[in-house]
Amino acid sequence: MAASAAAVTSETAPPKGLKLLKAALANRKTAIMLVFGFAAGLPYTLLIGTLNAWLGEWEIDLATIGVLSWIGLAYAFKFLWSPLVDRVRLPVLEKLGRRRSWLLVCQVLLTLTFFGLAMSDPRLALGWFALVAVIGAFASATQDVVIDAWRIDVADAKAPVEILSSIYQFGYRIAALIGGALALVLSERVSWPMVYAIMGGFMALTVIATLLAPDTPRDAIEREQSALRKAGAIDPKLRAIGLGIVGLGWAWAIWTVASFMIQMLGGAVDPATGKPPVVGDFTKAYGPWIVAATVILPAVVAATFNWLKARKGYILTADEPAVSGGERAADHAYSALILPLGELVKRIGWGVVIVLGLILSYRITDLIWGSYAFPFYLTELKYTGDEVAFASKIFGVFMTMAGIAIGAALFATLGRMPTLLIGAIVAAASNLLYADLASGAVYIDSFARTLGLDAFGHDLRMVRLLIAISGENIAAGLAGAAFVAYLSSITSREFSAVQYALLSSLTFLVGSLGRAWIGERIEQVGYAPVFILCALIGVVAVGFVILEWVRVAWAERRRGDGDVLSADAARAVEGDTA
Repeated sequence: MAASAAAVTSETAPPKGLKLLKAALANRKTAIMLVFGFAAGLPYTLLIGTLNAWLGEWEIDLATIGVLSWIGLAYAFKFLWSPLVDRVRLPVLEKLGRRRSWLLVCQVLLTLTFFGLAMSDPRLALGWFALVAVIGAFASATQDVVIDAWRIDVADAKAPVEILSSIYQFGYRIAALIGGALALVLSERVSWPMVYAIMGGFMALTVIATLLAPDTPRDAIEREQSALRKAGAIDPKLRAIGLGIVGLGWAWAIWTVASFMIQMLGGAVDPATGKPPVVGDFTKAYGPWIVAATVILPAVVAATFNWLKARKGYILTADEPAVSGGERAADHAYSALILPLGELVKRIGWGVVIVLGLILSYRITDLIWGSYAFPFYLTELKYTGDEVAFASKIFGVFMTMAGIAIGAALFATLGRMPTLLIGAIVAAASNLLYADLASGAVYIDSFARTLGLDAFGHDLRMVRLLIAISGENIAAGLAGAAFVAYLSSITSREFSAVQYALLSSLTFLVGSLGRAWIGERIEQVGYAPVFILCALIGVVAVGFVILEWVRVAWAERRRGDGDVLSADAARAVEGDTA
């Protein structure tokens, strides 16, 4: 029996390295998956990371770079329109297939985006430049939705989803090298517009893979009996009210962010002061309300429905299947926005406050200053594009992998919660390395000379950068691995896909909102004080991890003491859901 299990594991274990590449080229689906991974990674790298290097070199102020980085919210909120991508038939293009039709539109838009950016000058027409980047971000996020669905649709015995997922990551990393390292190297030799024109050519080539890709047909009827409309479920009319409330909250939040972004990038002036709007004032005034509208309000509505479901008069007494496209769309929206939180609230109870606080704060130190990494290296510290390309996009990748490996070792020896706490601590502390680097690298130089690393150069310039990037990337890899494991542990098996998608997207929310404010602070006080501030902000995540550890320990102790828990309450202990 054990031998049989080992044989199965050996047969299904995904290949690595060159074997993975060989597997990709040996099968049509896996070869195309490699290109699709590249197609997904290239726009993300170019729009979220490399674009800021361009803007920094062209002396766009950091507050504006921070506001423009809000385009990353498209990736955080892509689950909102994923039902449309799954259901809507595109005119004329539908004959290409349910997935290929959407992929073709996204990839053409992304190609045009890069050519459009190449023909723009952010110093003269920042509003137009930002609009093109926003369109590209939404096209890229939508492409991610379609590629994820395609991978699941076409998986079979010869190309299992595990192999396709591994090859997707392989292609994504190749794109990160081309869109990051190669783009920076090219920027030392040609203009930034030319760099993006070249990247547009790379993106255009991915259309070939889309045209050659197999697709899956739509079901003839596409009518599924949803659990949301079975006897005992909340009345759809009542759900519509809750969905309307949550929808208004999301709409207000998106409109508030978008309108302020338009004002900032369009050069609007505050009538009262005669000056441009202040990002810090916006974050202080609206940031908490945006979090309330997109996180707290849906959780309250979900908890209310849980309460009503246990009472007669609010539930269906017989099955009531959806009969129209509008009803099916409402079911999808409810499943994306409310149902995942409803299950979490029911299972964990008031502990969900701690869980949501941890999710919102854990990766904040990476997210709020990540947009300024390239301007910091290139403009503030005066490193060349070649140096940054090697240190950040090549050497840094290996350091991230080392951090992931350390995280895995800690999981095996210490367990989930200790590793999660260590990840939060090192992620916050790694900002102090950058504070030292920004202040002249006194402590980094002392560390380098102690280890004899000064042999690489008298002024230690490159060694300083490599040490700082090593610390930050190892910390990010460790914290990232710990966080993914934590999210997986609290995700219900019943709602695994949609719940994980929603919870993981929330990690971008606070960080994205704080980026513009951080940029403004850098303009006012400089990089070093802001890095120290980021380290202090990271302490918030450490606090939430400690509270969560106490909550988990309390739940385990209750179970160990023999208390009778319901099945849902027992699942509040993360070990039961891992």
